[in-house]
Amino acid sequence: MLAARLARGRCGPRSRGGGSGPRGGPRRRWSGCPRPDTDNVKPLDGVKILDLTRVLAGPFATMNLGDLGAEVIKVERPGVGDDTRAWGPPFVGSESTYFLSVNRNKKSIAINIKDPKGVQIIKELAAICDVFVENYVPGKLSEMGLGYEDINKIAPHIVYCSITGYGQTGPLNQRAGYDAIASAVSGLMHITGPEDGDPVRPGVAMTDLATGLYSYGAIMAGLLQRHKTGRGIYIDCNLLSSQVACLTQVAANYLISGKEAKRWGTAHGSIVPYQAFRTKDGYLVVGAGNDQHFVTVCKILNLPALINDSRYKTNHLRVQNRKELIAVLSARFAEEMTSTWLCLFEGSGIPYGPINSMGQVFAEPQVLHNGLVMAMDHPTVGRISVPGPAVRYSGFTMANPKPPPLLGQHTVEVLKTSLGYDDSTIKDLLGAGVVAQPKVQ
Repeated sequence: MLAARLARGRCGPRSRGGGSGPRGGPRRRWSGCPRPDTDNVKPLDGVKILDLTRVLAGPFATMNLGDLGAEVIKVERPGVGDDTRAWGPPFVGSESTYFLSVNRNKKSIAINIKDPKGVQIIKELAAICDVFVENYVPGKLSEMGLGYEDINKIAPHIVYCSITGYGQTGPLNQRAGYDAIASAVSGLMHITGPEDGDPVRPGVAMTDLATGLYSYGAIMAGLLQRHKTGRGIYIDCNLLSSQVACLTQVAANYLISGKEAKRWGTAHGSIVPYQAFRTKDGYLVVGAGNDQHFVTVCKILNLPALINDSRYKTNHLRVQNRKELIAVLSARFAEEMTSTWLCLFEGSGIPYGPINSMGQVFAEPQVLHNGLVMAMDHPTVGRISVPGPAVRYSGFTMANPKPPPLLGQHTVEVLKTSLGYDDSTIKDLLGAGVVAQPKVQ
């Protein structure tokens, strides 16, 4: 039920054309009118997300939705939970830092969905939620009665998003979706690594993260579509498609001109110079996006002869004569410390920056200014910090985040407050292992 708390008067809830909620009352659809109390109202306040995802792409998508105010109910396996709960070291107490990194602002409910009673609970939750997100192998949830067609029958308003490795159909659709494999199949690894070296996996799971962002945007679009039509929608996101789409100009170079891609290390195939240079004590990345930039770089490096060298007059020529030019620039950058170069480039208008370690990243004044360290109090490990949201908005903030939940931390709460289960029923479900809650409360 999108935007559960609505403005009064003519901007109140509207009937969904005969549909009914889990208790028989009409479902509500957002009228689109602003609320009178708009201080720090988040855009997804009142939106409920039923999250059956684990690992990274799905949890990253739902965490971003949670940051915008959605209530995210994360469904996990009793006793085990999300796979990433065991992905360590490092651990903080019994919690893996991997899990902690992408699961803030969520409630955890532990349900055995292999049990018919567990399936029924999921269906009841779907009926009161706006969004259903899952990342099972195609067909797996349908076998349990939780596929899109099953959920659509009881919740025609639902925005149902499936996240897979390769898509719902096709020759690879039954393969497990892992970032590194999709990164390889999509060509990302082919273009990542040293120019004369082996393919390299990016330092973070960029294919998973790109898919999470595509899913996040698609779900937002689905909610807008539902607002327009009054009906839910099915969304098919997958790792392969997300990463191939993100190949952008590298893919276009091949599709348009037939030019096969190659690895460039830190360099760029179409711009010179635009790469990392070794200094006396580290690395500096410098880019000359146009011919005037190149002139400025030469002046800063005190290499005036390069400015009038006919081999380097244009970017096209610099690309053709890359090897000779980079050798000269590299020798000059190696003569000074990184800090010296940072001072010389300051205020020049040239794109530049050091290759920072994690310690340097989170000591970087701009990183701190942008609010990219988010601190919160975890129920068992105390004060923790994780990377904060990348986007800031006027009108509301993302302060006071809820910490990543313990496995099953909110099982009883959700069953009681969202579904109206009584204590006796909950006790029976706990005793039968249909649901679970943490031992530490």
